[in-house]
Amino acid sequence: MSPRAGIDPGAVLRAALEIADSEGAEAITISSVAQRLGIRPPSLYNHVSGLNELRSWVAVHALRQLQDAIVAAAGNKKGEAAILSFADAYIGFVREHPGLYEMIQLAPGPEDREIGEAGDRLVDFVVGLLDDYNLTKEEALHTVRGLRSLIHGFASLERQKGFGLPLDVQDSLNFNLKLILDGLRRRTG
Repeated sequence: MSPRAGIDPGAVLRAALEIADSEGAEAITISSVAQRLGIRPPSLYNHVSGLNELRSWVAVHALRQLQDAIVAAAGNKKGEAAILSFADAYIGFVREHPGLYEMIQLAPGPEDREIGEAGDRLVDFVVGLLDDYNLTKEEALHTVRGLRSLIHGFASLERQKGFGLPLDVQDSLNFNLKLILDGLRRRTG
């Protein structure tokens, strides 16, 4: 059976992206994407090998979009300004694309080469933002892990409306980021 006219891998991806952000990552199924495209679920297999490949496409796209947002925000900034811009862009992405962000977290394992490469490019970019801190490669990777944990935690708590204190959440995030960066500066300075 030949693929339906007007439906190609790009259309399949766009349908999955729409579902992710409107209904959440778990709502991406063969059935839901087929329904969005107006085709029967078995017909979707003319375009994608299965749910894992479909989710992989979405995760790779999401990682690339996240990196684009971070690169645009960080620009040519260095040091603290670059890291604060990275954090703002990261949280902005989560706010704008909650389902795509979920997809990054649900991505298939390390055997998926494209996801691994997209993730590695993002990590390498953030490591580059830390150049002013004179860290070893291992220290920089530990720092990226810590920054991601802090930012992910803030983004997740914010989405769940977990900040009830009468303090500005952005101020709290910046305060904690600066604690980490001040600690790095003292350690390596």
